[in-house]
Amino acid sequence: MKKVLAFAGSGRKHSFNFAAVKKAAEGAKSAGCEVTVVDMSEYADIPIFTEDLEAEQGIPAKAKAFKELLKSHDAFLIASPEYNSGYSALFKNVIDWASRKEEGERPLEAFKGKFAALIAASPGGLGGIRVLVPVRLLLSNIGINVLGDQLAIGNVGNLVNDKYEISDEVTVKKLNNIGKQLASML
Repeated sequence: MKKVLAFAGSGRKHSFNFAAVKKAAEGAKSAGCEVTVVDMSEYADIPIFTEDLEAEQGIPAKAKAFKELLKSHDAFLIASPEYNSGYSALFKNVIDWASRKEEGERPLEAFKGKFAALIAASPGGLGGIRVLVPVRLLLSNIGINVLGDQLAIGNVGNLVNDKYEISDEVTVKKLNNIGKQLASML
């Protein structure tokens, strides 16, 4: 069974992007994939990557754990918040740490040849679409095959229920479909 790792580039409690990626994960699961959903707030305290820190202390335990998650999955469902037209520092930091080659690994082993589907959700009308370009560029540069289709969900604050779950049927169907589309690539 193919394995999909689903996460959002946000560590915020009640993240709209985390709500979105969980619905996309349901689609991948219904298409026959084993899906692991990760709450990135658990990785928010990883130190900012620097080569000096890596040389002094090695890869932090939480960064190494996230890298192992990436390595053990065939594909990724990623929802990214848009911060000033870019991705979050948390997202970039975990990618940077996971890109570090350790003894016995191939370069970029956690990423190369794998697939990813991209989602963005925002309370604004554009739905975070501007962040999808830099996320696509970053992931492509580290060897991930990014699906051509992507999903930006605008006005997402109006599409969630009081439990911060996306409850709008049309949006849930779109999110399920992107999860199924990713599964079809595996």
